[in-house]
Amino acid sequence: METLAGNTIEELTELRHELHRLAELSGEEYKTSNRIRRLLEGCAPDRLLEGIGGEGIIAVFEGSREGPRVMIRCELDALPIPEENEISYRSKTEGVAHKCGHDGHMAIVAGVARYLQDHNPRAGEVHLLFQPAEETGQGAARVLDDHKFRAVEPDFIFALHNLPGYPLKQVLLRDGVFASASRGYEVILKGETAHAAHPERGRSPAMALATLIQQFSAFPQFYASLDQAAKATVIHSKLGEVAFGTSPGYAEFRATLRTYENELMEALCERAEDTVSNIAQTYGLQADTRWTERFEATRSDTGCNAYIEESARRAGLELTRKETPFAWSEDFGRFTSRYKGAIFGLGAGVDQPPLHAGSYDFPDALISPGVSMFIHILNQITGFEQ
Repeated sequence: METLAGNTIEELTELRHELHRLAELSGEEYKTSNRIRRLLEGCAPDRLLEGIGGEGIIAVFEGSREGPRVMIRCELDALPIPEENEISYRSKTEGVAHKCGHDGHMAIVAGVARYLQDHNPRAGEVHLLFQPAEETGQGAARVLDDHKFRAVEPDFIFALHNLPGYPLKQVLLRDGVFASASRGYEVILKGETAHAAHPERGRSPAMALATLIQQFSAFPQFYASLDQAAKATVIHSKLGEVAFGTSPGYAEFRATLRTYENELMEALCERAEDTVSNIAQTYGLQADTRWTERFEATRSDTGCNAYIEESARRAGLELTRKETPFAWSEDFGRFTSRYKGAIFGLGAGVDQPPLHAGSYDFPDALISPGVSMFIHILNQITGFEQ
């Protein structure tokens, strides 16, 4: 089965570099979305839906007869991480760069659009979703809540993620949980300031903050069983200001909870809320709390994984099944909790810097196999007109 010509791969590589230069934060993907829109218009989709969940775009390619709707999703946003690499296509956005490979994911799905420009689905529809705000865990939820999305709800949905630390072009999949659930927890403790000479006249949150750090760090030990995976990471704390004459009356605490299963996440969140409430009450403090960056566990359907496995065989790519889920999170879990779907990994090289590292850069060598994988998946489900 033919995929893409060499000159098209060169075009997609240039597109990837252009998107890398444009790098924009979650919810601010204006230039990126506009560039993708112009490319998709050139691919002559039957419909082009814009402003989905923010800056999201969906290109719809219709078959000649009824059949399943298959959606392929990629991400528009970059990260608040400075560019360290001395490359010709360095990010032009100060302090922001594509350090998770979303520029490469977009180039791959753009390649699928280029293929569909000349190969209509035989049956059903293909929907290409360029989703905003994945990194903050908000984009998928906003897309799903958008009334425009309801007109293109899929029967199947697929995505990929490049994976540094694994052999280049190796396909990785897993039945069930592929990537973990996670949530960020923010706590503001308010007491009363006093003179440092008379701390007893105020209400300092110092001991409460120290207790929070200790108790949250011990969450996996006391609130998850040996056969359950859980992690609590204290990521930030602040106590008062640098004023040696003052006993503080204000503190901040932030932690991230991670689990493989959504049910355990809910239980840990309840524990976290009870812990903060009890500690605040003990020390006579007001506690304002907020959950943020909510990621559900990303699960892969067994039947959808069968399509991925067959596609890897047809594309001549090595495939491995991972024994345990990945500890990082992906908001694609919002989709797989509602629709049949699967995400697969594509090895980015054993020696490639890790995701979110300042020295990371998406390998252009993954564009062609990524496009091939999605085309073979679509061929199994929708087929293509000859």
